[in-house]
Amino acid sequence: MKTTHVLKLNTNFAEPILSGRKTFEIRINDRGFQTGDIIMFQAVDDFGKYVPHEINNISFEITYVLNGWGLESDFVVLSIKRARKRRRCIK
Repeated sequence: MKTTHVLKLNTNFAEPILSGRKTFEIRINDRGFQTGDIIMFQAVDDFGKYVPHEINNISFEITYVLNGWGLESDFVVLSIKRARKRRRCIK
């Protein structure tokens, strides 16, 4: 079962993610991130205040979770890609 994670993201990192240049996130694994889970970013400024940004309305899918391999025990690297838009079923 996919989980949707809502994560704060500093606006400095929003543009590289939107353009596809930044395809990973390094996070503390306090949520049990799994391949296939969805991330919804909420842009914040340098003071942690929520700000309007295009990235706030876009879903990203976790395509790979890396732990160990020199990372501190509580950290993971998440490989992400823009999620496909889901089609609605019309009855």
